[in-house]
Amino acid sequence: MSLLENYKAHSQERLNEGGLPALPLTAAQTAELVELLKADKVVDAEYALDLFKNKINPGVDDAAYVKAAFLNDIVQGKVSCSVISKVEAIQILGTMMGGYNVPPLVEALKIADVADAAAEQLKNTILVYNSFNDVKELMDKGNAKAKEVIESWANAEWFTNKPALEEAITLTVYKIPGETNTDDLSPATVAFTRADIPLHATAMLQSRMEKPLEKMAELKAKGHPLAYVGDVVGTGSSRKSGINSVQWHMGRDIPGVPNKRTGGVVIGSIIAPIFFNTAEDSGCLPIQANVDAIDTGDVITLKPYAGVIEKDGKVVSEFKLAPNTLTDEMRAGGRIPLIIGKGLTAKARAALGLGASTIFIAPEQPANNGKGYTQAQKMVGKACGVEGVKPGMYVEPIATTVGSQDT
Repeated sequence: MSLLENYKAHSQERLNEGGLPALPLTAAQTAELVELLKADKVVDAEYALDLFKNKINPGVDDAAYVKAAFLNDIVQGKVSCSVISKVEAIQILGTMMGGYNVPPLVEALKIADVADAAAEQLKNTILVYNSFNDVKELMDKGNAKAKEVIESWANAEWFTNKPALEEAITLTVYKIPGETNTDDLSPATVAFTRADIPLHATAMLQSRMEKPLEKMAELKAKGHPLAYVGDVVGTGSSRKSGINSVQWHMGRDIPGVPNKRTGGVVIGSIIAPIFFNTAEDSGCLPIQANVDAIDTGDVITLKPYAGVIEKDGKVVSEFKLAPNTLTDEMRAGGRIPLIIGKGLTAKARAALGLGASTIFIAPEQPANNGKGYTQAQKMVGKACGVEGVKPGMYVEPIATTVGSQDT
């Protein structure tokens, strides 16, 4: 059987396993797909192109390397493809978020017939790392498109091009009474499936609620996104895989990124701090508010700026949006993209000799009580470029190496 036939069979098998999407292509499968796309007449062209665009992990995945290399060859004129033009190759590179796609986009700034397209994609790419220096070098040598990209980063267009968090969000409630810990969301008994987010998410709440998947499907039929609601939410250590499960059932697809979702809303009278932070990082909106008057099946209106939750036109809960930067985090796609993007904007502004950006919400800081710092507070402060830190202060340490107990 050919790659396409095998993948169609695999897709049907996954569909039969509870409506699961097919797994992303491996590097070997991607290489085989590339060879099919190089043919003068591409077999099952529409399907093959859809796989190439949407079923390969982005970033620094091995398959992404193969994908980016092929697209770069198209852009550079080393190979031709009857179903992907040079400009289309640039556009596909732009969906790959960061990593292997960035150097080809930077190189494309030097090619007259695709420089415009490359600039447009780079303007909305923030995971550029050391490639920033390459773009700046091109700008310094007089490349107008490179300067356009740097100016766009400086103006934070990667951020302002995204829609702001809505004033009012209509949601259908799925409430889990009492405390739900991360093992309810991401059971350790099936930890080996965590990398396969759709499969792992089928285990969510299975030991806690009666037929949770069927219930969520029933609630979605009301036509609104679901909100995960609980009295106490997110205690435990499996916070990232827990958020992945919540987002799979209650979030939205990411174009060009297979088997992963973003967005979603979690509302809890108490949300465990590290779970709250992980939700922020992942682009899931965490709201800490009293949920006594909310139950499964209720259609609510969440008004994040006003700090209220309404049901049947009446306010049933009030809250203070915290941290105050939460709306910026959600607009950026999460706290991590916001931090990285703000760093890129600061770097671009420095390269242009501009002052600090005023586009972003400044984090609220505790008042200075006039007291000095402990030695530990000074040590952390030094890593963050300030004299010292105090409880409740927002700081960003300058890090060159990150260690993990899990790797």
